Amino acid sequence: MYARVGDAILASLALVGGIFLFGLRALRDAFLPPYEPAEVIRHIYDIGWRSLPLIALSGLAIGVVLSMHTRASLERFGAEAMIPAGLAIALIRETGPLVTGLLVSGRVGAGIGAELGAMKVTEQIDALEAVAVDSFKYLAVTRILACILAMPMLTLVMDFCGILGGFLAETTVSGMSWQLYFQRAFSLIEFNDFIPATMKTAVFGSIIGTIACYLGFTTTQGTEGVGRTSTRSVVLASMMIIVSNVVLVKLIFFFFPPAA
Repeated sequence: MYARVGDAILASLALVGGIFLFGLRALRDAFLPPYEPAEVIRHIYDIGWRSLPLIALSGLAIGVVLSMHTRASLERFGAEAMIPAGLAIALIRETGPLVTGLLVSGRVGAGIGAELGAMKVTEQIDALEAVAVDSFKYLAVTRILACILAMPMLTLVMDFCGILGGFLAETTVSGMSWQLYFQRAFSLIEFNDFIPATMKTAVFGSIIGTIACYLGFTTTQGTEGVGRTSTRSVVLASMMIIVSNVVLVKLIFFFFPPAA
């Protein structure tokens, strides 16, 4: 029993170490020629543009739900006027970035892991190497860069759609005009709230891309391994996003302390 536990711990540490070294290599190679701008743009389209419907619809739904919950809480204290500001702060600081990271992890992480895993087990990656193509840079680095660049843009869409959903819920209940709603919503928002929370999603993007590409490149056992890679990509990326979010929030509070 103890031997199995020890083996599991060692395997987990080896996995974490392999992913970390894989990410460092990707970071180094991103600054070295040859560059692949066309591939990066293509993957940004696949990761960003094709994720927009999911992100926008989720943002609207989250905005409506947060508005209803916020109203139910603030009505007790006669503070209905603070509903737009409370919703905007919750979305921009935490809910929008974290939900965007988890949604993209589910949609994109699984796709990248399965795609590269299928290429690995069918020896397409070896074929690229045989014709003198740097498969790591062409397949992994471009996808990781695309995830890093697409995540902040998707977060902006999530934040906007969430605030819009909150407005739709609020104007239905109270008849508040959109001018008043947005004026109140952004009355307490500063750049220190917006910029760090949005840019931390670039870290989420690097986590999603690195984990999915690493698991894809190390896929074994044929089609069964491809399915396992797809599942593990989503699970590991989601777990790492949640854990890293705790660290990033602490760092944001350290470097950008809230105004007194």
